[in-house]
Amino acid sequence: MSATAAIRRTGARKTGRRTRGTRGLGLSGLVALGLLGLVVCCALLAPAVSLQAPNAVDLSGAYQGSSGAHLLGTDASGRDLLSRLVHGSRTALVGPFLVVVVSTLLGTVLALAAVWFGGWFDQMTVRVVDAVFAFPGLLLAILATALFGSGLPAAVVALSLAYVPYIARIVRSAALRERNLPYVAALRVQGVHGLRIALAHLLPNVSGLIVANATLAFGFALMDLAGLSFIGLGVQPPTSDWGAMVGTGTAGVLQQHPQEALYAGALIVITVGAVNTLGDRLTERWEARS
Repeated sequence: MSATAAIRRTGARKTGRRTRGTRGLGLSGLVALGLLGLVVCCALLAPAVSLQAPNAVDLSGAYQGSSGAHLLGTDASGRDLLSRLVHGSRTALVGPFLVVVVSTLLGTVLALAAVWFGGWFDQMTVRVVDAVFAFPGLLLAILATALFGSGLPAAVVALSLAYVPYIARIVRSAALRERNLPYVAALRVQGVHGLRIALAHLLPNVSGLIVANATLAFGFALMDLAGLSFIGLGVQPPTSDWGAMVGTGTAGVLQQHPQEALYAGALIVITVGAVNTLGDRLTERWEARS
């Protein structure tokens, strides 16, 4: 076997070690993964899990306590809180998921292109990324909703663009280090096309870091979108959403009925905490194997 082939196989084995299963997550990582799996299952099976229609209004049953008909009670309009929390998990998860998918795709492509072409293109990319990074994502989302109207689509687009620099900077740093390894030079000497090297070798070898940072970005996006819904710029009533429920539930807190805001806020905290824990474990695993 030639030295070049050995270097190439080493790169392939390195990729396999970094992306193997859930090993190395630790107990906290596995618990976080289990909690997220439970939330996702509730979102997917919302019609089967909820006992009542989430938007069924019953003004005569406002602020009821826990009962057989309403396990977590009702809100100010008599709507079942459990049903609204379960259905609200859909909007609470779909929005951040879209933000992470779009920003990760754009950020990764931009970072790999900057690393591979280098020179003026890399310098220009870094300057643009730094300029966009200076603007808070939540501020961009508020500006977008002011221009295009309140709702989830405008907020998702704005946050996706705001998160691109975060992803691009981290992926660029890892890809730049990977590009300077001997196996990349060996592949270039063999005449392998740059696009193939980037997609077949650089990208797989930094995929673990991409997944870890996408996981962390999901938690940030969930908080940002919940904040927008809380102030009335995100998901609009009567659609159930955790952030919107915290906002509408503040009136109940003043009337000694904190259930709606308390339950929705607790779900946001638990979900974000689980996402951040899982993201930290994934980052630690990638750093240990890099």
